[in-house]
Amino acid sequence: MSWTDHLIHFVDFEGSTVSGILEYGVVSLRGGNIVSTAGRFCRPAGRVRAEETAVHGLAADALADCAPFADEFDVFSRLRETGPLAAHFANAENTLLKATWPYPRAVPDFTRGTDAGPMLDWGPWIDTGRLYQQTRGGSGGVARAGGGGLGLAELVAAEGLQARLDELAANFCPGERRHYHAALYDALAGALLLTRLAELPGLGEKSLRWLIEHSTLDADKREGLRQGELF
Repeated sequence: MSWTDHLIHFVDFEGSTVSGILEYGVVSLRGGNIVSTAGRFCRPAGRVRAEETAVHGLAADALADCAPFADEFDVFSRLRETGPLAAHFANAENTLLKATWPYPRAVPDFTRGTDAGPMLDWGPWIDTGRLYQQTRGGSGGVARAGGGGLGLAELVAAEGLQARLDELAANFCPGERRHYHAALYDALAGALLLTRLAELPGLGEKSLRWLIEHSTLDADKREGLRQGELF
């Protein structure tokens, strides 16, 4: 069964461990198609620093009347129950999610299939940043972002996806949030990058387990996934 046949939820958060999650966006994919999208603003859990607002455009006073992200436990547990979570360089999303709730409800282990018992972990994640480092990293003259990876905007441009991204944003994103560092816009960008991988020779036929295994560059973690261990 190809990984493209599975439901996958691409997630993006704006915020920090200090402010908490201020905005989330989720794009659910199956078969290379968008099944659904979701997202909203969230009341800060802590101080929103001016330098953060300069990046994502979200100020504390404008979010004061929003419900906190902590209200979304059932939503995110349900997402993780139905498919693996994905992000572009997923450590940030994983860290923010675990800072709110260390564990989801008991969820499937998608690395071992339907016969495996449940697990208590938001991961393992599908990580387009790590996947592109291995399959497309450095191609087309794309500049490497900080930390040796490839940035979201640079990759979207290099893959010729910017026009498609803006078309999708016009349909799914609020008018003032149709730009990078807006959660649903970035989730759409990552989802497009993930579906582009399915178009590369041989990659569309790979299993979901292969995709998750190759979402880490750490050989020990990869071997742990092959042995059915958590990371």
